Amino acid sequence: MKTVFVQLQCVPGQTYAVADQLYEREVASELYSTSGDYDLLMKIYIEDDVDIGKFINENVANVPGIVRSLTTLTFKAF
Repeated sequence: MKTVFVQLQCVPGQTYAVADQLYEREVASELYSTSGDYDLLMKIYIEDDVDIGKFINENVANVPGIVRSLTTLTFKAF
């Protein structure tokens, strides 16, 4: 299982709608609102045999109201 963090930049005024849609899809293990360049931060667990880019495209990036995403892959938890 891979742990992936995805930051999402939303259309102004759409952050809560985007968060609601992501919550309904049950994609994220954790979902936070954030300050700075991105509006939301998601923690996702993806099975080892699943293509990360395809998973993000099919389950996250196609949510209306998302302008930009930044995916961070993780290696070792301390």
